[in-house]
Amino acid sequence: MLGAFPFPKQAKPTPLPMPELPEVETTRRGIAPELAGATVSAVIIRNGRLRHPIPADLGEILSGRPLLAVERRAKYLLFRFATGSLLVHLGMSGSLRIVPAGHPPEKHDHLDIVFGGRALRLRDPRRFGLVLWQPGNDAHPLLTNLGIEPLGEAFDGAWLHRASRERKTPVKLFLMDASHVVGIGNIYASESLFRAGIDPTTPVGELGPRRCARLAACVRETLQDALAAGGSTLRDFVGSNGAPGYFQQQYFVYGRDGEACRKCATPIRKRIMGQRATFYCPRCQH
Repeated sequence: MLGAFPFPKQAKPTPLPMPELPEVETTRRGIAPELAGATVSAVIIRNGRLRHPIPADLGEILSGRPLLAVERRAKYLLFRFATGSLLVHLGMSGSLRIVPAGHPPEKHDHLDIVFGGRALRLRDPRRFGLVLWQPGNDAHPLLTNLGIEPLGEAFDGAWLHRASRERKTPVKLFLMDASHVVGIGNIYASESLFRAGIDPTTPVGELGPRRCARLAACVRETLQDALAAGGSTLRDFVGSNGAPGYFQQQYFVYGRDGEACRKCATPIRKRIMGQRATFYCPRCQH
């Protein structure tokens, strides 16, 4: 378990794919106490051409409306208003930051939601993020088929054992499938499996109750440790206050192929699974 592995003080930075659950939750926790209850005074769209266009009438929809809450579902942020919800996904390189209203925008600052003297600013260099409006109380179609939250009370070894019976899917790919479990991407799946001592290629249906319990606990621990570290530095990822995350300094396997395992000194290996790089220790993970 986690206590057996002391964290290193430093590690080389590794380019990473996109914000995962801890980065999105870190962003939510930074925004919610600052803006929940505040009223939108204006919306400034500088470039609405994201993965799907930002609604051109977003200013008319939000202006004069108080923000009731900032929530998260999987890797989506939900900004709740009385008339509906604004759904935001950070894509591969997006970030949300609170800045003074009128602060000069930079090249990739595409959207400001202004709350009096402050603005929530979306920066997205690759423009692969989403900003969508869902009227009323119904869930957006993007959220309707999502799986269980790994930090929720229902996610435990018993659930994992029930959900995985007779499945031949490699356990790493099962964890990364949002129809089963949400928010666990490549990084945290690799790190959780190392902590649990499970080979990522193991068919998930072959895990018994004890290994399922250990894996569920390690998934939760890994995500909680990443939250405590402020997430990982994902290319342009920073929290809403502009500070980077530091969980990449605690990686046991991710991005460390060829380097010594921090537990047994065996070289970390890399293989491709589901078109994604997978990192593991051949001695510690069975």
